[in-house]
Amino acid sequence: MPLKLSNFFDPELILTDLKAKSKSEAIEEIINRVASKYPGIEKETVVRAIHEREELGPTSFGRGFCFPHARTDEVRDMIVAVGISREGIRAETPDQIALHVFFLLMTPRNISRLYLQTLSALANLARRPESLQAFLKAETPQGAIDIIGGTGLDVKEELTVKDIMNTRPVTVTPQDSLKEVANLLFKHHLNGVLVVDRAGKLLGEITEEELIKAALPDYGSLIANLANLPELEPFDDLLRKQDEIKVREVFSRSVRTVEENAPVVEVAAMMLFKKASRVAVMREGRFVGEVLRSDIISKIIRG
Repeated sequence: MPLKLSNFFDPELILTDLKAKSKSEAIEEIINRVASKYPGIEKETVVRAIHEREELGPTSFGRGFCFPHARTDEVRDMIVAVGISREGIRAETPDQIALHVFFLLMTPRNISRLYLQTLSALANLARRPESLQAFLKAETPQGAIDIIGGTGLDVKEELTVKDIMNTRPVTVTPQDSLKEVANLLFKHHLNGVLVVDRAGKLLGEITEEELIKAALPDYGSLIANLANLPELEPFDDLLRKQDEIKVREVFSRSVRTVEENAPVVEVAAMMLFKKASRVAVMREGRFVGEVLRSDIISKIIRG
């Protein structure tokens, strides 16, 4: 049975008027409040764990919200604390909007599902256009909890693909060139991307393998005659034509898909047994996101 999101909040751990001027100061101010309620927590260890997670990738969500979090055995159960900055804190964010609302999560290392499900519910809260202004008007901790309760959001028991998928994956169209694909793979540290049409319909994928095959179209015969192969001639040809060759000429129309409500364990098994690096996420036949192997590692194993 789903748990109400509002039940995870303690009025004593909600600061409705943060004084911090930077993101790191805001995190420390919130942790100070947690440490004052739970004096057995070693504050420095928690701060270090939070910043270690931040170094892996910023937890600024956008829309004025931030979700600093960490797994640490300094706590026995999941703790969620909140800080609201009325003035706003300038920091690196996806949409350049200042940070106003911080949801700080701490959980023991052995808790995974509840932790991720709570983060997912908080992300759904942050996506609602009215949420930011509602929190900025909250004058008391209980007022902030009432806002959360008023959304009707629950924390689900089962971890699904929707909870970890990327809703803004890097994609290309059939009209893009191989040079553009190579640039995207390099820029985003990917080994492939999904291919969609201009309307966003999923068509397939293009990976490093397709790029190399474009350079070595007759690789089968080349392997048999490696001794007579000029050192870099096929790659020279590709470099000369990389602006001319289009994705539509080389991409694979075979791509793994999964429904957004499928259990995460299903997509993890698919990646293992089907040797898939990425899986397209579908909602009623419509492409809505992507899950990478790195998502399983960063969001579940590493957190």
